[in-house]
Order: sequence, then C-alpha cells, then structure tokens
Amino acid sequence: MTHQKLGWEVEVATLDAPDSGPLQDAYQHLLPCPVHPCGPAIGRYGFSSHLEPWLRANRNRFDGVIVNGVWQYHGVAARRVFAGHVPYAVFSHGMLDPYFKRRFPLKHLKKLVYWTLKESRNLNQAHAVCVTSQEEYRTVAEGFPFRRFRRLLVPYGSAGPEGDPKENRAAFLAAYPHLADQHFLLFLGRIHPKKGCDLLIEAFARAALSDLHLVMAGPDEVGWSAELQSRAEALGIADRITWTGMLRGPQKWGAFYAASAFILPSHQENFGIAVADALACGLIPLISDKVNIAPDVAADGAGLMETDTQEGTLRLIERFQSMTDAERETMQSATLACYRRRYSLTDAPLVIYRALGLIPGDSPSHTPTQ
Repeated sequence: MTHQKLGWEVEVATLDAPDSGPLQDAYQHLLPCPVHPCGPAIGRYGFSSHLEPWLRANRNRFDGVIVNGVWQYHGVAARRVFAGHVPYAVFSHGMLDPYFKRRFPLKHLKKLVYWTLKESRNLNQAHAVCVTSQEEYRTVAEGFPFRRFRRLLVPYGSAGPEGDPKENRAAFLAAYPHLADQHFLLFLGRIHPKKGCDLLIEAFARAALSDLHLVMAGPDEVGWSAELQSRAEALGIADRITWTGMLRGPQKWGAFYAASAFILPSHQENFGIAVADALACGLIPLISDKVNIAPDVAADGAGLMETDTQEGTLRLIERFQSMTDAERETMQSATLACYRRRYSLTDAPLVIYRALGLIPGDSPSHTPTQ
C-alpha cells in the first residue's frame, strides 16, 4: 500500500462480522495490514453496536483517520469518536455527485433529511472532504445546504499494472482464445445502467464494423446482463460480443494489453479508476463527458471524449476507427505521459497527511487508520 511505502503503519476497521472467515482470509491477501472486523453491520445503513466502542477504545493509538464513504453509520461513529481529538478526512467516493439528485429525485429528498440531521455535521467537522477531480471539487454536495466543509483535491488513480505485459496478455488470451486475432474494444466495469452499457450495445451495432469485437468485462450487480445480451441478439451482434464477468489479476491487465481501445460511456463517474488503468497500460480510452477526469484526459491528447448519449458513443467508436496508425501511436504515447503526471498515486497520501496536520517521518509514532 502507498501509505506503507512512505513509512506509515496502517490498520483497517471494517463492518464485517468477526467470524467471517473467508472474507478475513481475502483481506489478509489483499491488505498487508491488521484488519479489525467491528460488525456485523445491520441493513444498508451499516449500523453496528461494536464499531463506536472499538474506535473509542483505540482512538489514542492513531495519528489520523481516513473515513471511506458517506450516508452510513460509520460516518456518524467516526465523528462522535474523532472530532476534536484525532484529525480525520472523509472520502465521498462520488456519492455526493449531483447526478444522483437528478437521477433519483425522491431518494434525494430522503437524503436531504439525513443530511440535515447527520451527514452535514459528519463532513463539516472533518478536517477535509477528499475529492478526486476538478469537476467533483466544483460540484460535490451540490443541492445540499450547510456545506461548510473543506474540500481537498487529492491526486487519485491507479497503482498501475502488475506483472509482465506479455505474460498478462497471454493469460487473458489463454482464457479467451477466440480473441487472439481480433481487434476489440474493452468495457471493464460494473454491468450497471449508470455505466451506459445499453448505449454501448446500441452504438456498437450501429457502427456496423464487422472486423471489430466488443468485450464486456465486469460483475453484473443488478441482473442486467441477460437483457443486454437479448438486445445484442436482436441487433445481430451477439457473436461479436464476449461477456467475461469480473476479471482479476493477470487476466484483467492482460485484457488492457490485448484490447485496441478502452470504452466507457458512463452517465456518472466521480473519477473512473479503470480509465487510469487503461492509461497506465498505454491503452487509448474512449469516454463520455460525464467521467469527471475526461476533460483532463482529452486536453492531454490521451483519449477521446463525447457526450453520454447513443450518438456520442457512436462518435467515439467512429472517431477511433478513423484514426491513422500515426495518430494512434501519438495518442498512445500521450496516455502514458498523462498517467504518470496525473494518476500514478505517488502524491496522494502526502496531500492527505498535510490536510490532517501530520508530518510524515521515518518513524511515525502512531498509525493512520481507515
């Protein structure tokens, strides 16, 4: 983890049940640090009677705290325990984007009540609310009153690919050998209406490019894949789309290395980590203007940007297809430069430490927790 590379110790408090063995084993594999299960959490609000006592009992061991996410009980518990005692910062992870007010107006009214009673205090008493793009900085919590919190723009992105590019590519193509000789566009993300998957299927069919394949990689969290696959069948393009489910490790990175371009016609992305992953692999991203980092990527000449509509998605595909080899090589070079300059995560922890009033040293006396 980036924090540990800078010499800090990290501990993670979760709302999982103490007896969630397989999950804890997964944490130990993914997170090389102590993980404290403070659940079980009840319902979508995530209430746990064990969380606040654990935080209070361990408060004095930590120099700083990072709270991940809003709209749930853990934000209340963090404020009650740490405000005025230990500096804490909150990552909203796009959950305060005005898109949700437009998309779900009735749910917004419910959130407005909770905001007035709880969430505004959680954020206003934090040392900073961390955002990850200029657009998120401008619009965060737009439509909510009592916004007195300090916004902090934190460099964000991807740790970059792991392993050898050729070996990763081979691992992906070994799993999907029919793609070995194919030019394909890669969608990698949740199969979810917010991601514009339906726009992509329709635009891909309209592009009518028989030599181009589409890979749809990601988990189907809302049971939408069957409907999308039926639509692809009706459009006569089912044989040109490969559905992989979630890709991990070498297969994930191999998909980036094997693809011709990455495509994401999303209706809302506070950042878009998969875009940073694509840039880190030298893969040209074709993205909608609702991906908050899209203007920066386009300004760097590192990708193409269009509206989050079917017409806009079609233009992305057609513009990419019309590029010459020389134009693609120039843009591919720009992708790596864009990633290294903006999204390599090198400076993110230091920005947070400064906001919390912490000075990183060779031997910090306490432990930041998340």
